[in-house]
Amino acid sequence: MPRWIGVDGWEVEPIVLNGRQLLRVRHLGYHIAYCRSVGKVARHVDLADLVEVVQLPTQ
Repeated sequence: MPRWIGVDGWEVEPIVLNGRQLLRVRHLGYHIAYCRSVGKVARHVDLADLVEVVQLPTQ
């Protein structure tokens, strides 16, 4: 599952809550918001600071 991290402990990840697809925003592990769009995520964190976390296959 994709997720994005940013500077100063910001994290964004897609989730399904009550049958709805949302983006969960956390800061330093604390819940900040559930967002329905990327535009709403941008209210909390600078999107340019986010990088996707890629899991590499293990051998």
